[in-house]
Amino acid sequence: MRRRERHAPDAAEGTTGMIPHYFLYEEAAAKVEPSFLHIEPIPVRSSRHNWTIRTHAHPGHHQVLVISKGGGAIEVEGERWDLKPPALVIIPALTIHAIRFKPDTDGYAITVAPPFLQSALDDDPELVDGFHLPARFLPHQIGDDIDLVGMAASLEHEFVWSAPGRRAAIKAYLQLLAVAVRRLREQERARPLALARDADTVMRFRELVEQHYRDHTPLDLYALKLGVTTARLNACCRVTTGRSSLELIHDRLLTEAKRNLLYSDMSVNEIGAILGYEDPAYFNRFFSRNVGIPPGRFRESLLPGTTRATRNGMSAPPAGVVKSRA
Repeated sequence: MRRRERHAPDAAEGTTGMIPHYFLYEEAAAKVEPSFLHIEPIPVRSSRHNWTIRTHAHPGHHQVLVISKGGGAIEVEGERWDLKPPALVIIPALTIHAIRFKPDTDGYAITVAPPFLQSALDDDPELVDGFHLPARFLPHQIGDDIDLVGMAASLEHEFVWSAPGRRAAIKAYLQLLAVAVRRLREQERARPLALARDADTVMRFRELVEQHYRDHTPLDLYALKLGVTTARLNACCRVTTGRSSLELIHDRLLTEAKRNLLYSDMSVNEIGAILGYEDPAYFNRFFSRNVGIPPGRFRESLLPGTTRATRNGMSAPPAGVVKSRA
């Protein structure tokens, strides 16, 4: 039966009240074995409640959310987490939480009893402990190596399918999920050291870019000089700066192009040439694609009515005054 206790703010409505305890949201009694597991697509329950799951807790079950589409925000023990798919959320038993999903969000909600979880994981403390603290993992943490959505879909298939070996298959997929959670948590613990290494790689990459950006050196040669793969170099850049390695090279080219457009007498074609573009049309396309307007219009839009002398830092003479020649 549902029990009501503990006072806390209702994150979904901004009011205060008693925190309801459920097995499944707004269900007073379990429809499956309380000592087993339940999984369902997120829209099954959330769409009925206008994609808003009000503040509640599960007294005897952990909950795992695997979000494949949409997203939203979850408040866990008073802390707000944004959710961008693919995302994984761990909500331990008795954790107070509320969720606002974006309409048409998809994915899976897994509710599992700790005794069944421990049995499925052979009481492996490293795997079981992965469900004892709230956690959220987002796309940049999950990466491409862990197919959480595929795992959850397979788990749900076994859950609704009455076939021989069903319970064993459910345990097997639960083990895979627990291993993924363990690895993600370990990855986050190691992140400070990894971030330092990534930052050093990006710093050395930028030093090389400064020397060679006019040469249009291929990314694989940069990576070779740094002793990493192009994929690793790109990952380091994204984690450290939020930009890909190629975007950082383009940023440097654009900075130099804009500087010359604003502070030099060179024509657009001359600027393109010193930046390594033999074809003026290609430089124009590169600049327009990244800035939104051609280089000539960029110059005119920022320097209306100015002279080349002004661009070089010289003051224009007052109206009616003719500067004498030396």
